Formats: sequence, C-alpha cells, structure tokens
Amino acid sequence: MTFSRDTELSSGPTSPVMDGLPAPQRYWAMLTIAIAVGMTVIDASVANVALPTIAHEIGATPAASIWVVNAYQFAMMLTLLPLSSLGDSFGYRKVYQSGFVVFTLASLCCAMSHSLFTLTLARFIQGLGAAGIVSVNTALVRTIFPAKLLGRGLGMNAMAVAVCAALGPTVASGILSVAPWPWLFAVNVPVGILAMGISMRTLPRTVGSRNPFDLGSAFLCALTFGLLITSVDAYGNGEGAIAAAVEIIAGISIGIVFVRRQLVQPAPMFPIDLLRRPVFALSVATSVCSFAAQMLAYTSLPFYLQNVLGRTQVQSGLLITPWPVGTLIAAPIAGYLADRYSAGILASIGLGMLTAGLLSLAMLSPHPADHAIIWRMALCGFGFGFFQAPNAREILSAAPKDRSGGPAAWWELPA
Repeated sequence: MTFSRDTELSSGPTSPVMDGLPAPQRYWAMLTIAIAVGMTVIDASVANVALPTIAHEIGATPAASIWVVNAYQFAMMLTLLPLSSLGDSFGYRKVYQSGFVVFTLASLCCAMSHSLFTLTLARFIQGLGAAGIVSVNTALVRTIFPAKLLGRGLGMNAMAVAVCAALGPTVASGILSVAPWPWLFAVNVPVGILAMGISMRTLPRTVGSRNPFDLGSAFLCALTFGLLITSVDAYGNGEGAIAAAVEIIAGISIGIVFVRRQLVQPAPMFPIDLLRRPVFALSVATSVCSFAAQMLAYTSLPFYLQNVLGRTQVQSGLLITPWPVGTLIAAPIAGYLADRYSAGILASIGLGMLTAGLLSLAMLSPHPADHAIIWRMALCGFGFGFFQAPNAREILSAAPKDRSGGPAAWWELPA
C-alpha cells in the first residue's frame, strides 16, 4: 500500500534552487543539528551508566532493566530507514522537527516514570523520536551547506557526535552526583525547547519529492530488523537456539521479500539501486567495515583493560577517551580537506591509520605503560575521524539530492 503527496512549496529561509544557506544562518542551523544529534547520542549512553541506579530505584532485576537501553536502540533500528524515506517524500525538516518534538516529550515521560514498564515504553517512544532526528540528519546537512563545502559540514557533524560520545558518561556521572536519575532525561526538555526554537528560524524548508511513501516496505523493513534483533537477544538470554533460529530464518525470509520489493520501486526505501554505482557501493562497504571494527574494539577494550591488564573502571575510561578525542580532532580537518582533495584518498588514509592503530593495540606487550595505550587509542580515533567525513561525502554525493535520506540512513545504520 502506498500514498503520495504534492510537492511542498518552499516558503522558508531557503529556496530549493539555492545551493545551501548563507553563512550566518548556515552555522545557526548546524548548531541546531549538533544539539539534536548530541542529545540522541548522549541519551544512548547515559542509560548505560545509570542502569544499576535506575534498576535499584524502580525495583527491577538487572536482566529486566536492560530493556531500558534496548527499547531505545530497538525503536531506532525499526524505523530509521522508513523515516529517512518519509523525509525524501515529505521534506527532511518536517521529519526532523517531528522527531525532535517526540524525543523531547518522551524525555519528559521518562523523567516521570516510576516503573520498569512505563520507563521502557517511554524509552521506546524516545527512540522513535531519535530515529526521526538521525534518519535525516546527514541529508539536512547536505541542504544546509553548499556542495563545495559539504565535506566541511559533515566534518562538523562528525565532530559533534564525537564530542557527545566522549561526554556522555561524564554528563551522566555528573548529574547522578547531584540529582536523582529522572534528571538524566528531564534536562532534555529545556534544551529541546531551545533547539526547536532555533530550528524554526534557521533550518531550510526542504521540498519533498514526488515519489510515494511505501507503507508496505516500511512494514517489511521494521519486521525484518525486529525479528533479527529479537533473535539475537533471545539467544543471548538463553531462550534456546531453536527459537532464535526460527526467528532468524523468519527475519531473513521477510528480508528477502523486502529486498525484492525494493527492486521494482522507482525510489526504494532501501537504496539498493544505488549499489550499481561503484563509488556508492564501495563507500557503503567500507563504512560498514569501519564501524564494525570500531564497535568491536569499543566492546572488547574495557574487558581487556580491566580483566587482563588490571586497570580500574575509571582508569579504563580515561585510557579509552583518546579514541573519541582523536575523532573529534580529525573529523573537521578531514571534512575541510575533502572539499579540496580526493575524498577517496583521504578516506583511504583514515582507514590505514585506523588499521595501524588496531594492529598496534593487538601487539601490546603483556604489561604496557599508560602512554603506550594512549597513543594507540588516539591513532585509532584520529584514523576513524579522518575516514568519516570524506566517506560520508562520497556516499551523499553519489546519490540524487532528492534521495539523500536513504543513503544517509544507510550510512547511519552501522553506527
């Protein structure tokens, strides 16, 4: 089932024929983007830090309380691609601001929750709002910056994500030291209202395409990701290999139907047609591999530092911090250079540094000094940051401008 709409007329700060926003408004718009994306990144991490405290306060078991974290991520995974497609059809600003409103109201509901059920439900709704923001975030950057400065805008965006990823645990610890856990979510409300006010005046009113929004594909997409995610969770919680296998088979089967449906769509939700473009296909593949490498390292390094090297929890956190700091430094530099030099060469240099950093971590001595760990972490972060902006620029530039949502969301999926 599909439905379509007429093309929206632009009556806002910019016209669809313009190439980006003028300089003062451009940076105010990026401030809005940075605040919104920062809120989603920080909220993804604060719940992890505060989970033991939250579980104790609401009387939930550790196993059950993990859904406070999972519900947020689950909602994002189910709706990221459908909402990006909705942005292509109805305009990125509308989806972005709707997500912002949902995220802010859900944050208030999280702060007012007093049971595991209500908090998990509020976190799920908050994840839907976060998906609305993240799904069109990079596409909006493409409308804010002129084509010749797109790398610079993507570098700023990557820098904002890196800053908030590094600050998330610190922010959570700081709030918990002076206030109860509901304030972790309540602080989003005034910040969200402020950022929403700025966005009303600065974000471009993007024009939706004439392509219809495919409700059937949205349902199949959500069902595919939902079954695959729940199957992994079921197996991890010891619910049986057979039940997990059935869910995986069902998810893959529905996924095949979903992909086959995309092959006959003029503007597919899952932009599989763009994979025929070698630059796009290669950029997406390297993005998936680099994000996978980073996430595997992020997951295993705390255990290695604490269980093998005997570092404390605080020491481990400090030793890992050079990674996001390196990304923070490298991303804007790489974005600036990507507007002047070959994005492919710059991304390759970044991947080379990331690979060298990971290899150097794998070759650490049994009893390494702190400085030996720090420079290796910094090299990984600098390489990842140097890769991000040029690669994102290649992905977006390879897609038509009125279909920026799908490629942008595809780039966000591994993250």
